[in-house]
Amino acid sequence: MVNFLIFGPPGSGKGTQSVKLAEKFNLVHLSTGDMLRAEIATGTDLGKRMSSIMSKGELVPDEVVIEMIACKIDHSKGSAGFLFDGFPRTVAQTIALEKMLNDRKMKIDSVLVLEVEHDELVKRLVARAELSGRPDDKDPAVIENRIDVYKSKTEPIINYCRERGIYQPVNGMGSIEDVFRRLSKYMKKYL
Repeated sequence: MVNFLIFGPPGSGKGTQSVKLAEKFNLVHLSTGDMLRAEIATGTDLGKRMSSIMSKGELVPDEVVIEMIACKIDHSKGSAGFLFDGFPRTVAQTIALEKMLNDRKMKIDSVLVLEVEHDELVKRLVARAELSGRPDDKDPAVIENRIDVYKSKTEPIINYCRERGIYQPVNGMGSIEDVFRRLSKYMKKYL
Protein backbone atom coordinates (compact mmCIF):
# COMPACT_ATOMS: atom_id res chain seq x y z
CA MET A 1 0.00 0.00 0.00
CA VAL A 2 1.10 3.50 -0.82
CA ASN A 3 0.31 6.44 1.45
CA PHE A 4 0.34 10.08 0.43
CA LEU A 5 -0.22 13.23 2.45
CA ILE A 6 -1.45 16.26 0.52
CA PHE A 7 -0.87 19.79 1.78
CA GLY A 8 -1.63 23.19 0.40
CA PRO A 9 -2.74 26.55 1.69
CA PRO A 10 -6.41 27.52 1.61
CA GLY A 11 -7.36 27.91 -2.05
CA SER A 12 -4.61 25.65 -3.37
CA GLY A 13 -7.16 23.07 -4.55
CA LYS A 14 -6.03 20.17 -2.37
CA GLY A 15 -9.60 19.08 -1.60
CA THR A 16 -10.59 19.06 -5.27
CA GLN A 17 -7.39 17.29 -6.27
CA SER A 18 -7.64 14.72 -3.46
CA VAL A 19 -11.04 13.49 -4.63
CA LYS A 20 -9.86 13.20 -8.25
CA LEU A 21 -6.58 11.49 -7.33
CA ALA A 22 -8.21 9.00 -4.96
CA GLU A 23 -10.63 7.99 -7.71
CA LYS A 24 -7.96 7.70 -10.41
CA PHE A 25 -5.49 5.67 -8.34
CA ASN A 26 -7.91 3.59 -6.22
CA LEU A 27 -6.82 5.30 -3.02
CA VAL A 28 -8.97 5.80 0.06
CA HIS A 29 -9.40 9.55 0.53
CA LEU A 30 -9.04 10.23 4.24
CA SER A 31 -10.42 13.66 5.06
CA THR A 32 -10.43 13.85 8.84
CA GLY A 33 -13.17 16.52 8.82
CA ASP A 34 -15.43 14.27 6.75
CA MET A 35 -14.53 11.28 8.91
CA LEU A 36 -15.36 13.13 12.15
CA ARG A 37 -18.75 14.18 10.82
CA ALA A 38 -19.49 10.64 9.58
CA GLU A 39 -18.57 9.02 12.91
CA ILE A 40 -20.84 11.43 14.77
CA ALA A 41 -23.69 11.07 12.26
CA THR A 42 -23.66 7.26 12.40
CA GLY A 43 -23.54 7.24 16.20
CA THR A 44 -20.56 4.91 16.60
CA ASP A 45 -18.95 4.65 20.05
CA LEU A 46 -16.05 6.71 18.73
CA GLY A 47 -18.52 9.23 17.25
CA LYS A 48 -20.30 9.56 20.59
CA ARG A 49 -17.00 10.22 22.35
CA MET A 50 -16.05 12.83 19.75
CA SER A 51 -19.49 14.48 19.93
CA SER A 52 -19.18 14.76 23.69
CA ILE A 53 -15.75 16.39 23.37
CA MET A 54 -16.80 18.75 20.58
CA SER A 55 -20.06 19.76 22.32
CA LYS A 56 -17.90 21.26 25.09
CA GLY A 57 -16.05 23.32 22.50
CA GLU A 58 -12.89 21.28 22.89
CA LEU A 59 -10.64 19.91 20.16
CA VAL A 60 -10.71 16.18 19.54
CA PRO A 61 -7.43 14.84 21.02
CA ASP A 62 -4.78 13.59 18.60
CA GLU A 63 -5.01 10.03 19.92
CA VAL A 64 -8.75 9.93 19.17
CA VAL A 65 -8.19 11.16 15.60
CA ILE A 66 -5.40 8.60 15.14
CA GLU A 67 -7.74 5.88 16.49
CA MET A 68 -10.40 6.94 13.97
CA ILE A 69 -7.88 6.83 11.10
CA ALA A 70 -6.54 3.44 12.26
CA CYS A 71 -10.08 2.06 12.32
CA LYS A 72 -10.70 3.32 8.77
CA ILE A 73 -7.42 1.79 7.57
CA ASP A 74 -8.15 -1.52 9.27
CA HIS A 75 -11.57 -1.70 7.57
CA SER A 76 -10.48 -0.61 4.08
CA LYS A 77 -9.81 -3.53 1.78
CA GLY A 78 -8.86 -3.63 -1.87
CA SER A 79 -7.40 -0.15 -2.23
CA ALA A 80 -3.94 0.77 -3.49
CA GLY A 81 -3.37 2.93 -0.41
CA PHE A 82 -4.47 6.11 1.29
CA LEU A 83 -4.49 9.82 0.56
CA PHE A 84 -4.52 11.91 3.75
CA ASP A 85 -6.19 15.32 3.34
CA GLY A 86 -6.31 17.72 6.29
CA PHE A 87 -4.24 15.59 8.63
CA PRO A 88 -1.72 15.75 10.15
CA ARG A 89 -1.68 19.40 11.18
CA THR A 90 1.30 19.32 13.56
CA VAL A 91 4.65 17.54 13.76
CA ALA A 92 3.36 15.63 16.82
CA GLN A 93 0.40 14.38 14.76
CA THR A 94 2.78 13.42 11.94
CA ILE A 95 4.90 11.38 14.34
CA ALA A 96 1.77 9.70 15.80
CA LEU A 97 0.52 8.91 12.29
CA GLU A 98 3.89 7.40 11.35
CA LYS A 99 3.87 5.22 14.47
CA MET A 100 0.32 3.98 13.78
CA LEU A 101 1.24 3.21 10.16
CA ASN A 102 4.49 1.49 11.22
CA ASP A 103 2.49 -0.72 13.59
CA ARG A 104 0.62 -1.89 10.46
CA LYS A 105 3.85 -2.31 8.45
CA MET A 106 3.00 0.82 6.45
CA LYS A 107 4.64 4.23 6.05
CA ILE A 108 4.11 7.70 4.63
CA ASP A 109 5.53 7.37 1.12
CA SER A 110 5.30 10.98 -0.02
CA VAL A 111 4.09 14.38 1.10
CA LEU A 112 2.71 16.34 -1.85
CA VAL A 113 2.75 20.09 -1.22
CA LEU A 114 0.80 22.29 -3.63
CA GLU A 115 2.63 25.56 -4.13
CA VAL A 116 0.47 28.46 -5.29
CA GLU A 117 1.31 32.16 -5.48
CA HIS A 118 -0.32 34.31 -2.81
CA ASP A 119 -2.34 36.49 -5.20
CA GLU A 120 -3.71 33.38 -6.92
CA LEU A 121 -4.79 31.90 -3.56
CA VAL A 122 -6.73 35.06 -2.73
CA LYS A 123 -8.30 35.12 -6.20
CA ARG A 124 -9.38 31.47 -5.91
CA LEU A 125 -10.83 31.95 -2.42
CA VAL A 126 -12.83 34.99 -3.49
CA ALA A 127 -14.14 33.07 -6.52
CA ARG A 128 -15.03 30.12 -4.27
CA ALA A 129 -16.91 32.48 -1.95
CA GLU A 130 -19.01 33.68 -4.88
CA LEU A 131 -19.77 30.11 -5.98
CA SER A 132 -20.34 28.45 -2.62
CA GLY A 133 -21.30 31.35 -0.41
CA ARG A 134 -18.63 30.48 2.17
CA PRO A 135 -18.39 33.54 4.43
CA ASP A 136 -14.81 32.70 5.50
CA ASP A 137 -13.70 33.13 1.88
CA LYS A 138 -15.21 36.63 1.48
CA ASP A 139 -13.31 38.67 4.07
CA PRO A 140 -9.75 39.65 3.01
CA ALA A 141 -8.59 39.76 6.65
CA VAL A 142 -9.91 36.24 7.28
CA ILE A 143 -8.27 35.00 4.07
CA GLU A 144 -4.91 36.46 5.11
CA ASN A 145 -5.23 34.96 8.60
CA ARG A 146 -6.05 31.51 7.20
CA ILE A 147 -3.01 31.65 4.91
CA ASP A 148 -0.79 32.82 7.81
CA VAL A 149 -2.09 30.03 10.07
CA TYR A 150 -1.37 27.48 7.34
CA LYS A 151 2.20 28.79 7.01
CA SER A 152 2.87 28.82 10.75
CA LYS A 153 1.33 25.39 11.42
CA THR A 154 2.40 23.56 8.27
CA GLU A 155 5.95 24.83 7.78
CA PRO A 156 7.31 22.64 10.61
CA ILE A 157 5.62 19.54 9.09
CA ILE A 158 7.07 20.32 5.67
CA ASN A 159 10.55 20.72 7.18
CA TYR A 160 10.12 17.47 9.13
CA CYS A 161 9.10 15.61 5.96
CA ARG A 162 11.89 17.24 3.92
CA GLU A 163 14.41 15.89 6.46
CA ARG A 164 12.88 12.42 6.08
CA GLY A 165 13.17 12.58 2.28
CA ILE A 166 9.42 12.34 1.62
CA TYR A 167 8.66 15.98 0.73
CA GLN A 168 7.55 16.69 -2.85
CA PRO A 169 6.69 20.24 -3.92
CA VAL A 170 4.15 20.40 -6.75
CA ASN A 171 3.37 23.46 -8.86
CA GLY A 172 -0.25 24.26 -7.99
CA MET A 173 -0.62 27.06 -10.54
CA GLY A 174 -2.82 26.66 -13.60
CA SER A 175 -6.08 24.88 -14.26
CA ILE A 176 -7.48 22.01 -12.19
CA GLU A 177 -6.51 19.69 -15.07
CA ASP A 178 -2.92 21.07 -15.24
CA VAL A 179 -2.37 20.51 -11.52
CA PHE A 180 -4.04 17.08 -11.69
CA ARG A 181 -1.65 16.02 -14.48
CA ARG A 182 1.38 17.14 -12.46
CA LEU A 183 0.22 15.32 -9.34
CA SER A 184 -0.71 12.20 -11.31
CA LYS A 185 2.68 12.07 -13.02
CA TYR A 186 4.43 12.18 -9.68
CA MET A 187 2.13 9.66 -7.99
CA LYS A 188 2.54 7.13 -10.84
CA LYS A 189 6.14 6.66 -9.66
CA TYR A 190 4.76 4.96 -6.56
CA LEU A 191 1.80 3.07 -7.97
